Amino acid sequence: MSIVAVIPSRFASTRLPGKPLVDICGKPMVQRVYEQVRKVELFDDVLVATDDQRIFDAVTAFGGKAVMTSVDCPSGTDRLIEVASAHPADIYVNIQGDEPLIEPEVVEKLARVMLDDPELQMGTLCYPITAEQAQNPNLVKVVRAHNGNALYFSRSPIPFVRSGGIEPEYFGHLGMYAYRRQFLLDFGRLPYSKLENTEKLEQLRVLEAGISIRCLTVQAMAPGVDTPEDLENVRRIVRERGE
Repeated sequence: MSIVAVIPSRFASTRLPGKPLVDICGKPMVQRVYEQVRKVELFDDVLVATDDQRIFDAVTAFGGKAVMTSVDCPSGTDRLIEVASAHPADIYVNIQGDEPLIEPEVVEKLARVMLDDPELQMGTLCYPITAEQAQNPNLVKVVRAHNGNALYFSRSPIPFVRSGGIEPEYFGHLGMYAYRRQFLLDFGRLPYSKLENTEKLEQLRVLEAGISIRCLTVQAMAPGVDTPEDLENVRRIVRERGE
């Protein structure tokens, strides 16, 4: 059973232009993500998928493997589909390129669930959050069935607490996914999803089509990089760790 990790990486970023190549204590961010993912022994290969020659060149310069994808890909999943079409494997794990402090154990947990359950087509991750954090529409929430399959993802705080209701557990969604190959190739052919277009969450296309997404619980990950403030915070953590 072959497993490939894919790190989609775009140069364009509204809040932090050139984000994959920003320096984090002597290394570009994409290199720090790549090196963390390479620590997962389950992976047969790790690929950076990009539409920018500058990122491609930076990855090859530090000894990584990069593949060029179309500039017309509307999302990281579409970029992943292009990679899957050209680089056959049984399972693909999609890892965000702005997580330079990602723990290899978390990535491995997601990959392993796909090996352990051959019927599973798609998997992702979530982590416990506070009721206050659940109010943030930029933090996607998820509620799950007893077997760990996602029931719904939303930008709204879910579940809603009605007067007299018990205090719920809230879980935030981590945007890391694992896919079985044929399902990934079929993803773009799933029917139009009103829910996806309402919440702007592409995973709702899968749920609305009646397909299960296993959602594993992990502890909250170290911070990613979305803004200049995030970048300075990550740099501070790396310096403190001596990495």
